[in-house]
Amino acid sequence: MKKVGIIGGAGYTAGELLRLLILHPEVSIGFVHSESNAGKSLASVHTGLFGDTEMLFSSTHPLDEIDILFLCSAHGHSRAFWEENHRPTGLRVIDLAQDYRDESEGYVYGLPEKNRSRIANAISVANPGCFATAIQLALLPLASAGLLPAGGEVNVTALTGSTGAGVKPGATTHFSWRNDNISVYKPFTHQHLKEIGMTLGQLQPGNDTRITFIPMRGDFARGIFAAVTLDCALNQQEAETLYKEYYKDAPFTIVCDEPIHLKQVVNTNKVVLHVDVHDGKILITCAEDNLLKGASGQAVQNMNIMLGIDERTGLRLKPSAF
Repeated sequence: MKKVGIIGGAGYTAGELLRLLILHPEVSIGFVHSESNAGKSLASVHTGLFGDTEMLFSSTHPLDEIDILFLCSAHGHSRAFWEENHRPTGLRVIDLAQDYRDESEGYVYGLPEKNRSRIANAISVANPGCFATAIQLALLPLASAGLLPAGGEVNVTALTGSTGAGVKPGATTHFSWRNDNISVYKPFTHQHLKEIGMTLGQLQPGNDTRITFIPMRGDFARGIFAAVTLDCALNQQEAETLYKEYYKDAPFTIVCDEPIHLKQVVNTNKVVLHVDVHDGKILITCAEDNLLKGASGQAVQNMNIMLGIDERTGLRLKPSAF
């Protein structure tokens, strides 16, 4: 039984991580650190945990008493944490922030569908961003086959739920603003484009395909639905074969023959994909839960791979039928 610790325990990703780890058969929780909530029960903040745990938030983080550390603080805080704290030899780290997604300081980019073997041998893993996960999974098979159009363009429009903005309330997460509303934010400049470009460049070196990404806020709490289009010479059967072959050993990435929808993945670690080819263009639609496969579920999946156990352990979650 491995022991885990969590830094930044009060946010949405930490709450989802706790929901998974409390029931995980191979780990126990050593501490959940939160300076602002120290001494309070976990369930007083993450109310879905009532009846599941009596643990309290901790003001300390004894790193020498755990085997695996999850960093769930805001972007930029992970580097600051290691500037202030000594990392024990052998401590495995999974960072859910964007600080090390460039694979600096020995971190491995934690996208299992591309880097499973590297993750298995890693001691430090940088968990991908939520949009980045969806968009990369939509494009990995094409990039691996060298089919991203040279000098061409990939157009992405993706809609995300309000939990993607984090737990701290803001003008664009307020219910009266978000409900019955849709808006664009960070067009062309979203921070996840950097990690997407890194991955695609590794799979298709010299690739100069431009990604035009339009993120949108949806009037729902959780989930991402992305539509990705680009020029492609494949026919429908060739495209379906390419995607199904690429993901044949990926337990959480499913290529569907029928059109997909968001409720197929909400509250699961699954990503569902569907491909449509028409008149020289391919459309890949992709749905994921931004808090699970886009964050905490993928972090647990990476932990399982690092520990050498079935990557599905603790993640066999089923969506609602409605």
